[in-house]
Amino acid sequence: MRIELATAPGDPARPNEDWAATALPAAGRGGVLVVLDGVTPPPGNGDCVHDVPWYTARLGGALTELSGSRRDIPLTEILAESIRRTADAHRDTCDLSHPRTPQATVVLARWDEEAVEHLVLSDSALLLESPEGVVRAVLDDRLDRLPSDRLVSDEVADAVARNKEGGFFTAAADPSVAGRAVTGRTPAGDVRALAALSDGASRWVETFREGDWAGCLALLAKTGPQGLIDRVRELELADTDRTYLRRGKTHDDATAVYVEL
Repeated sequence: MRIELATAPGDPARPNEDWAATALPAAGRGGVLVVLDGVTPPPGNGDCVHDVPWYTARLGGALTELSGSRRDIPLTEILAESIRRTADAHRDTCDLSHPRTPQATVVLARWDEEAVEHLVLSDSALLLESPEGVVRAVLDDRLDRLPSDRLVSDEVADAVARNKEGGFFTAAADPSVAGRAVTGRTPAGDVRALAALSDGASRWVETFREGDWAGCLALLAKTGPQGLIDRVRELELADTDRTYLRRGKTHDDATAVYVEL
């Protein structure tokens, strides 16, 4: 089994709000990967005394522990319990009802000799490659499908779309959001490799159109996650006229995990 992980902050002067981990069971069979992309808050931090890295570390730690040690529990229940544990850790000090209480996108995958299970919530990506080289992208594309008038500003998005029916969902403080995740199960024999990408790393496909998801997985296999992130940074720096980066920041936190089974 080959497992590689890399992450890079969008701005070296700011904490990296992504979080990633892998785990292998002591029995030597199977494993787990977790990738979280923390949502940068507006000024005021959503009335929370904790920052986003605190939140992603808490949530990621719970996800890794439970998905690695409780293989009898479905991934949706693991996400719900992890959100509940994290919320309980700051329920007495922070306003968890605020729409920008610390939150994150989630990619969670767990595999053993029988199957590869997956869960994706919001706009990070999971790639699954078959033994024949066919790559399937598991995406939660609700954010991409929203009308532009629901995303014209952070204030509008928070009021009508963020963690709202008919909008998009992230892991924040409500455990029931786990039921909104994109989930599935694939026989182990049908998966040769998998990868998880925060949207800062998936820019290679989704923003710069350097190739498709199969090309992205091939690049990961050849250069590793750091090679993918380095190429994204080159593309960002070269886009001086903002042809591709019309909105948002030039550099985003970028994380990639690559696994060959």
